[in-house]
Amino acid sequence: MATILYGRVSTIEQTSDHQLTQARAAGFKIDDAVFDNGTSGVSTRLVERPEGRRLFDKLRAGDVLVVRWVDRLGRNYDDVVGTIREFMQRGVIIKTVINSMTFDGATKDPIQKAVRDALIAFMAATAQAQAEATKAAQRAGIDHAKANSQGYRGRKPSYSRDQFATARDMLIQNAAISQIANATKLSRQTIYRIKDDPAAAEAALATWGA
Repeated sequence: MATILYGRVSTIEQTSDHQLTQARAAGFKIDDAVFDNGTSGVSTRLVERPEGRRLFDKLRAGDVLVVRWVDRLGRNYDDVVGTIREFMQRGVIIKTVINSMTFDGATKDPIQKAVRDALIAFMAATAQAQAEATKAAQRAGIDHAKANSQGYRGRKPSYSRDQFATARDMLIQNAAISQIANATKLSRQTIYRIKDDPAAAEAALATWGA
């Protein structure tokens, strides 16, 4: 039995290495890691991604698939739900780093299965809603950058796009500020600024071309 991490980031400016670091810090002993960098979780199904396809070949009954959160598998409701169900049917156990969730097909009790499936559906729906909110924030940031392209750009952000993306994702998932600070190496004050106005934080990155 193997414990395999799957990581994904949606832009080439980001790397998924920090997802492996977070998993190990959470106590997971990772035997293998598979990464898709610069791949959308909205428009590209897991099975269509170069490294995502490898998971379907590598995972066997009894293996554990670790992801930072279900949105790493994808941000499309149908794809996420279908993927998790297929892996559970294979006997694979899915675990998340954030919130320490576990999904498997071991239970035969119909009530427990209903609760499990409802939670999977909720998390998949949240992943898609988060993607739509992020897209709206990005549009606002780009519009702001264009409007101010000839004027004062303000202070350069103290965070990278990778740090911003991680903080934003964890905030949406209601992670504690201290947990986000440890994961991103950002100050609590910076994280609170991102939390209070994510569109402005995104706009600052766009204005500075980050």
